[in-house]
Parts: sequence; structure tokens; C-alpha cells
Amino acid sequence: MNNTLDPRLMHPREQITMVIGRIYRRGLTTTSGGNISIIDENGDIWVTPSAVDKGSLTADDIVCVKKDGTITGRHKPSSEFPFHKSIYEKRPDIRAVIHAHPPALVSFSIVRKIPDTRIITQARHVCGPIGYAPYRLPGSQELGNVIADEFEKGFNAVIMENHGTVVGGTNLADCFLRFETLEFSARTILYAHMIGEPSYLTEEELADFEKQLPDLLPEMDVTAYSSTERAIRSEICTMVQRACSQGLMTSSYGTVSRRWEGNDFLITPTDVPRWDLQPRDIVQIRDGKREKGKLPSRSTHIHQLIYETHPEINSIILTQTPYLMAFAASDAVFNVRTIPESWIFLQDVCTVPYGGQFQGSRRIPELLSKNSPALLIKNDCALVTGDKLLQTFDYLEVAEFSAKSLIMSASLGKLVPINDEQVSELRQAFLR
Repeated sequence: MNNTLDPRLMHPREQITMVIGRIYRRGLTTTSGGNISIIDENGDIWVTPSAVDKGSLTADDIVCVKKDGTITGRHKPSSEFPFHKSIYEKRPDIRAVIHAHPPALVSFSIVRKIPDTRIITQARHVCGPIGYAPYRLPGSQELGNVIADEFEKGFNAVIMENHGTVVGGTNLADCFLRFETLEFSARTILYAHMIGEPSYLTEEELADFEKQLPDLLPEMDVTAYSSTERAIRSEICTMVQRACSQGLMTSSYGTVSRRWEGNDFLITPTDVPRWDLQPRDIVQIRDGKREKGKLPSRSTHIHQLIYETHPEINSIILTQTPYLMAFAASDAVFNVRTIPESWIFLQDVCTVPYGGQFQGSRRIPELLSKNSPALLIKNDCALVTGDKLLQTFDYLEVAEFSAKSLIMSASLGKLVPINDEQVSELRQAFLR
């Protein structure tokens, strides 16, 4: 099956099947829960069926409800179809809807709270303000009415009281990006509460971030695509898709770069959903210029500075992972003196105040070294460096596993870290 969500290339059936599969495999819905729809240019609504296993759904299972109400397909449409139809009627700009019961967002719905998307930088931009729909009987027109009323107010994501969440978008890729980002925000808040107090960005800080659009690098006149360069493109895409599958990257956030020749490198683009990244999307940076017609990541300047400062660093991953972000978005300290592997690979991971990622800041390259390959940027991301890209990915996994262990242990008692004598022993044995 094609792995892009470009509506020009995929039938609505294929788009829906792909996305519901991603949602199910990530543990964000159950076999029977959740539904997705797309309204096409004819006004026909393509929707997941009722009572069909989400883990084995195929394109042939998707149901079409015609504009005149005629149903085609071998199943009944989802029992929640009424609120999908109501949303499309109230908001003609919305062309796709996702409803699911991801545990983190359900946690907010059952205590009747809305996740504050100021917890991470891009979430407010991606999700916007969040609506809240009071409880109504599932599958009823009354539920459709209260949800559609929230969308009519301008919300693109709504918490459903004692139920779950529903998200809309201009197409299914946009909708999934918003759904995934909102769920990630909810998990970050929950995990941050387990280890300390969440810290949120102010409106001023959010505005500062939007102002920090990087100066565009000049375009190169001619781009050369050697065999080595093409191999690096494929390597980056493989690693990005692996990170998405393992929950270490989301559609809306994640940058990977790899040194090519000298200080020239290849980097992921901006505004391309990470799940759907293709080798042709990767941007070449050569002699301080960008590949013609492409927009590299907004963090390209950081990557440039790191490569120029550290010739031993050949790959960089900048991403948001659920457990590391709990430390980046709270007052808790990320202490990697948990098990020998964590300290040997990462040693002490510092946290850079928010703003350290902005163009012109040189603090990040100064804090990195061969023995200190990772750091956290407050309310923004984890940044990990290394030689080979697989090594860098391994460091990211070790850091995330360490953060997860710390959060899971919080309810058991206080961390007893590896002591200074043991650290000295590890240093002598492994870091000569």
C-alpha cells in the first residue's frame, strides 16, 4: 500500500485504513473503539464500519454514506456516524474527522478537564484551543449536536465528557497530526504530574516562538545527488519511520540530520508529516545553502552550529518523546544514574532553558561533547547526537527508557542513584 496521505494519490478508503491502523498499533484505540471519516468533493462520507476489528480492517470494509443518504458497502457505518455528519454540516472547511478513546485523553475526559496545550511549543499551534462537549448518549443525534456546536464555535479538537476526544482537519493527514499532538500533550502533562509539577509556556513565550522563524538559507543553483547522498536520504527516512512506529516521534515534530561531506549535511524538511516522509522530501544543505525549492527544518541553524563545532558528531536527532518530555516540561531533574548503561551512554543530561533553541543561540553546541551527547530543551524537545545515525537513535532509546523507568518508579519510592564511587569505577572501565 502507498505510504503517503496525499489525497491526490490515495482513495479515502486507503487513507482511513492506514490511519486507523496507525492509531490501533500505537495503542490509542481498542478493537471496537474509535472511528474515522472523510467527506469527499461530492459530499459523500467515507467512514469506518460498526463492529469490525480495528486491528484487521481493510479498505473493502470502509463504508460510503452518499450525500442522499444511500449506504454502500458490506457493513453498517459506525454507530457514531451522526456526529461526523453534524460536524461536516456545521463546518464545511473540515474534511476529515477522527474519534477515539486514547487513555491519556480519556483521563482528562473522566475528570472533566481540558489538556493545556501550552505544555509544548508546537501543540498550541497545531491543536488550537480545545473545546468541551457535555455527555450525551453515544450514537445519538443529541451527542452529534453538542459536538457540532463546539466545532461551530471554531474549535478543531473537542474533549467529550466521560467519553474521549474528536478532532477535525482540512484533510486526514492534518486531522491525524492534530489528534496525535493532542494525545501527546495529554500524556506529557500526566507524566509530568507523576514526577513533579508541570511547567507551561506563557502566551509571551509562545508568541516569541512564532517570531523565531529562521532566516532562510539561500538556495543552491545546482544540486548533486551522488550514490552516497541518496543512501543517506533513505537512511534518514528509515530512522524517522522507525521513531514514529516506536512512539519516539510524532507527525508534527521530529528532526533528523546526518553529516554528508565536511560540514554539509542532509536534514528533514519542515511541514511534512513525519509518518509520510519520503527520500525526495529530505533537504540537502551544502556550503551554507539549501536545496532549491525546499524548506529545511526550523532547527537547521542548530544542526549547522553543532556540526561546525563538533567534527566527531555526524548525526543529530531532535524530537519529543513522552517520558523525556515529562522532565523537559516539569520541575523534575532527569538523573541518568539509574543503571550502568544509561550513565555510560549519556552521563549527565542537562536541561537548557526555553529559548536556547532559537536562532543565534550558541549555548547548545557548547554543552554537547562526545561524553555528553544529549540534552533537554525546556518545553520543547530532547536533542541527541552521535557518530552513526543508529548510534544516535540508540542513545535516544536509552534516554527515553531511563526517563520511563524513573517515572514508573516514582510511586515506589525515591531514586537511589549510582553513587560517585560506582561512577568512577564505570569511568575507569568504559570511558578510557
